[in-house]
Amino acid sequence: MIYDIRHITSYRYETPVASAAFALRLLPRVFLGQRVVRSRLSITPRPADETSSTDFFGNSVTFARIEARHSELVLEANSRVIVERDEPVAAGLTPAWEAIRDAAHGATSFCSAGPAHHLYPSRLVRLHDPATAYAARSFSPKRPMLEAACELMGRIRRDFAYDAAATAVETTVAEAFERRRGVCQDFAHVMIAGLRGLGLPASYVSGYIRTTPPKGSQRLEGADASHAWVGVWCGAEFGWVGLDPTNDMSVGDDHVVLAVGRDYADVSPTAGVFIGSGAHALQVSVDVRPASE
Repeated sequence: MIYDIRHITSYRYETPVASAAFALRLLPRVFLGQRVVRSRLSITPRPADETSSTDFFGNSVTFARIEARHSELVLEANSRVIVERDEPVAAGLTPAWEAIRDAAHGATSFCSAGPAHHLYPSRLVRLHDPATAYAARSFSPKRPMLEAACELMGRIRRDFAYDAAATAVETTVAEAFERRRGVCQDFAHVMIAGLRGLGLPASYVSGYIRTTPPKGSQRLEGADASHAWVGVWCGAEFGWVGLDPTNDMSVGDDHVVLAVGRDYADVSPTAGVFIGSGAHALQVSVDVRPASE
């Protein structure tokens, strides 16, 4: 599947901002079953300095500094991506979860694609005993790793309500778990905390998911949104498998990967500082379209 993606982020400031500096992760990355044909980031007003690089996890990062006085900042990312993922792994064929746990803790490589960096608490995913106990119900002795993880994913989908007003970016795992409601970021963080509490590596993946309007309805411009899911390590043979607890589904050709990290803090689309005063308003518009459209 070939996708054309447009992601527009705009900040409007109550009073003019004197300057700003920020890091942006708004361009898709090369990943398992995913190729980037082209990508471009446009920043208005024009930055005084702009550089691009990749971070430790292989994500595309743009660093920019604006020195001109401005009342609005507009970030527009346009990309074309080809997604051709393999058929989902047969969950029952993956090793027992205890074997995965032992292999992860015995890993001698500290490369970004290995399990070591996704085993321990991170800035936004602290270990939470109730979340660990919740996850443990799916991990009976010697159960295949992916089979157990898929059951956990399904339970989160059934037990947690999607509610955009219930949480914010800074909501903790403990708060989201207690409320049993939130958004994709919260569902991913809760699942990651449960898995790491059992000694299993789990990563946070940000990106997009293709949405299809109901039959007979017109597709709305900008109606898509950023999405998040979980990467589960299933051993050296099977590697990382994407699971989407918000939708109770394995990650397939409808998902486009933007960035991978330990939690949302590693993959935040925009992060930085500005010099100014007063409130600001944020607006985000996302379109994910098959190129044939």
